[in-house]
Amino acid sequence: MSEGILILTLTAGSVGFLHTLLGPDHYIPFVAMSKARNWSKIKTFWVTGICGVGHVFSSVILGIIGIALGIAVNNLTEIEATRGSIAAWFLITFGFVYFIWGVHRVIKNKPHTHIHSHSDGQLHQHSHKHKEGHLHVHDEDGKKNITPWILFTIFIFGPCEPLIPILMYPAARENLYGLIIVTLVYAIITIGTMLAVVFLSLYEMSFLPLHKFEKYTHPMAGAAIFLSGFAIIVFGL
Repeated sequence: MSEGILILTLTAGSVGFLHTLLGPDHYIPFVAMSKARNWSKIKTFWVTGICGVGHVFSSVILGIIGIALGIAVNNLTEIEATRGSIAAWFLITFGFVYFIWGVHRVIKNKPHTHIHSHSDGQLHQHSHKHKEGHLHVHDEDGKKNITPWILFTIFIFGPCEPLIPILMYPAARENLYGLIIVTLVYAIITIGTMLAVVFLSLYEMSFLPLHKFEKYTHPMAGAAIFLSGFAIIVFGL
């Protein structure tokens, strides 16, 4: 391995870690959906991992096409910026719609009173909810859950902005082997960091008294996803 590829490989690991850690959109949607929809650890792992693969390798494919066709890196950077804006607005839209749905669900489940008349003329009233128990939407209820596919679609559009100009193009000038190594290191570190932050966040949240806010998990999840998309637009995270 040449010195140039070694430096790029170390840079790939560092950039992949920092880019993921500093971008809340890389983990907040998965933490929010896992809590709100009561995903198992295995499902959370696979949804996060597959979305991470789509996130990284959509940029990898674009970078390979650009290198093969000799497209100027500035042109690819503009394409990545456009993809980033699209992904951010998808997050904002999905978060807002999910928030509204969650609020509607909370209101629909608000306790209310029914009055019944018995045969002896006595009136009886009791409190009633349309949906008893907690408000988590379980995957075991037999209904198809499209949320993972929505997240996957969003992350396909989400670019890895530093990958092409900072790592792939310089590595390609060295050799094909270097390009493969640098790209794989970036991908592994990025996806690994996504998984680590998601599960660490869920672990830390398990110690919080969140049962008091259990019926608000869906609106809170929608708001969190909305804000992560908003942060991309406003702060460029």
